[in-house]
Amino acid sequence: MTTELQHDGTEPEAVETDEKPGNGGTKGASKAPKLVDKVFDQLQERIVSGEFPSGSKLPGEHDLATLLGVSRPVVRDALGRLRDVGLVYSRQGSGTYVRVFDTQKTSLGFSPVKTIADIQRCYEFRLTIEPEAAYFAALRHDDAAMQKMRAALSELRDATRDQTHRSDVDFLFHRSVAEAANNHYYTACLDALRQHIAVGMNLHGLSLMGPLTKLEQVYDEHRGICDAIAAGEAELARDLMREHLEGSRNRLFENKVLDLSR
Repeated sequence: MTTELQHDGTEPEAVETDEKPGNGGTKGASKAPKLVDKVFDQLQERIVSGEFPSGSKLPGEHDLATLLGVSRPVVRDALGRLRDVGLVYSRQGSGTYVRVFDTQKTSLGFSPVKTIADIQRCYEFRLTIEPEAAYFAALRHDDAAMQKMRAALSELRDATRDQTHRSDVDFLFHRSVAEAANNHYYTACLDALRQHIAVGMNLHGLSLMGPLTKLEQVYDEHRGICDAIAAGEAELARDLMREHLEGSRNRLFENKVLDLSR
């Protein structure tokens, strides 16, 4: 059961930048996650869990704001992020709908994540495609592709400074790498895995909460991949993507990988 956010009566901007001052009036080492991040995570969880089923219409902004105990602008921003990662879409004058991921009608359909083993399998599969996508991205990227990648990296940097993990932006970064490879099979595969990857990314994000060094390490891993691609260093980009995915998996599973033998 998702824990609902409590309404404290403050303006959204004040809540979203809820900083804790340290000694001498300077900003402390910790900063509360932005409210819109929490709302995004809650809505994404409800979609992935099936509480808001595929193809269904989401409640209106007013109803969602009441349900989650937040203001409508916060809900609006969170819905915008859900649209950015492709989980929902809007119909003019009708509302917001959960995108349909029908494994029976699409050429790329994957069974939903049901177990911890499935999360590990997803990482295993990603390790077979994303390092190669990074390799070709280093050889084939153009200015537009790098602009998207750097935009996602910039948002990851801001989230790291806020001591939060933005799983939506994390996915957009990885998709921008696949897009830079100029091979639609890579992007189609990531799009089909979007909800599956989100489960692992959300859990990985939870494992990063605590010492800021964990978040900084993950940001540095993304930055290294971006820099290698921009420099055209294909072998390095492939190696860094593999190390990043293996590191994410190992952080999540605490270096205790399950035995998937039959």
